[in-house]
Amino acid sequence: MEKKISKKTLSKSFHKWYYGNLTCFSQEHMQTFGYLCSMLPIIEELYEKKEDQLNAIKTYTAFFNTEPQLGAVVVGITAGLEEARAAGAEDVDDEAINGLRAGLMGPIAGIGDSLVVGTVIPILLGIALGMSNGGSPLGAIFYIIAWNLFAYFGMRFIYFKGYDLGGKAVDFLVGAKGDAIRESITLIGGIVIGSVAASWVSIKTAFTMTAEGAKEPFLDLQKTLDGVYPGFLTAVFVFLCWYLLAKKGLSPVKVMLLLVVIAFVGVLIGFFNPGLQY
Repeated sequence: MEKKISKKTLSKSFHKWYYGNLTCFSQEHMQTFGYLCSMLPIIEELYEKKEDQLNAIKTYTAFFNTEPQLGAVVVGITAGLEEARAAGAEDVDDEAINGLRAGLMGPIAGIGDSLVVGTVIPILLGIALGMSNGGSPLGAIFYIIAWNLFAYFGMRFIYFKGYDLGGKAVDFLVGAKGDAIRESITLIGGIVIGSVAASWVSIKTAFTMTAEGAKEPFLDLQKTLDGVYPGFLTAVFVFLCWYLLAKKGLSPVKVMLLLVVIAFVGVLIGFFNPGLQY
């Protein structure tokens, strides 16, 4: 007997993921219970017997964690698989569903982090910062509205696309096309991060050397650096932060504290000027 999930139930499932993908989040379970919560409406509609519902629920107690926005596609795909299982598909069982979820977690996280965290958010923040000049609240308002519209409608589209495509989406996400997408997004994300850093991060030195009796310094380090490589110190500190975060595994808090120490010592020895306009 063919069973079909209603649009109303699919929408309910999506909203549970959208609002609660981090429900009961912990280091042990991550997004497991948020995922389980989003699948409850699907299971309740497809199975009438409580015993069948409980058996289906157990499928979604396995560990799950990925990038939340793009991760909506996984929920959509497994909703379609659960529909097929309820209709009697023999090749869809607990192992098949959990194997697909486990196989998609990594690729989805890689694409999602590069696309959402590394590209979309910096672009929106860059626009918002530009609109906030002079203390204007328009930048903050723009970011809140733009981000929520992007997140909601983007996740909704991805969820229903995953449901429609089913297993076909897996080949696209983990195959050669998926690898090409991840590499392209990573490249775009690097360009965006570089442009944002160049536009909004400015580090300058006040270090000068003056000969005895001379009125003008014979060495102004900042002017010398600007003549050779404008923004050199900014690039150095950006790469330093990246190195400490990505290669050394330092937490953002530790990196910020280190920057505070560098700034403090730099002011004490005269390398940085606390009154310099950045």
